[in-house]
Amino acid sequence: MKRILILAVSALMLVSCSESFNATRALQGGMLAAQALSLSDEQVQAYVHQYITQLDAQSPVLPDNNPYVVRLKKLTSGLNAVNGVPLNFKVYRTNDVNAFACADGSVRVYTGIMDLMTDDELLGVIGHEIGHVALKHSKKEMRQALLTSAALEGLASTGNTMAALTDSQLGALGNAIMNAQYSKKQESAADDFGYEFLKAAGKNPWAMAMSFEKLQSAAGGSGAQSTAVSQLFSSHPDTAARIARMSARASQEGFKKPASKK
Repeated sequence: MKRILILAVSALMLVSCSESFNATRALQGGMLAAQALSLSDEQVQAYVHQYITQLDAQSPVLPDNNPYVVRLKKLTSGLNAVNGVPLNFKVYRTNDVNAFACADGSVRVYTGIMDLMTDDELLGVIGHEIGHVALKHSKKEMRQALLTSAALEGLASTGNTMAALTDSQLGALGNAIMNAQYSKKQESAADDFGYEFLKAAGKNPWAMAMSFEKLQSAAGGSGAQSTAVSQLFSSHPDTAARIARMSARASQEGFKKPASKK
């Protein structure tokens, strides 16, 4: 907190009086940065929901009667909330191989990953992503995004970009959500959550390791899908180690690895 206030004061000192400068805006930037650290869970969810609402409006969301949506609804039937956060699911029609869950409980699954995965493997991936929400990793990323937005507002006060500031902040939130760089510890915790998620659903938890194996194999191929998978792995490090850990756990607990499908 002290560092944030020092940076705000330094910004005021470095700008010459001859520049067009809005001191009130610069101070507000520092205040926003401080506020970002003390946001309640409800406030974080509200900010994220604002972004997701815009993203859904700009994305190829499939209708309820589409086979992909029907499949996802069947897989997630009864999954209404996690740790008090209501969940909602949508499918985006895109060849990109991805799925993500946000702090407000929005879970978005791409048709590209649905084409690649069996039901159990897909459920494991969804469980992993929901794990980031349940364990509040997503909220930490959201707070970091707001810190970035506050810094952008402080800089914008010295120029003529104030009209686009709200869009810039929304863009910063989107970048943080879509490109979240979770730590190795957070990824391991989300893997464990996904593993237990599968067991709770009566599924063979080997599907957790097998989903990673399938993604790793796709990343080693060629073409657009390989590029998309490689981009997904750029924010999910140590894939081989994660596969080994999930495989070892399933074996130790007496689960038999099923035959690979698709």
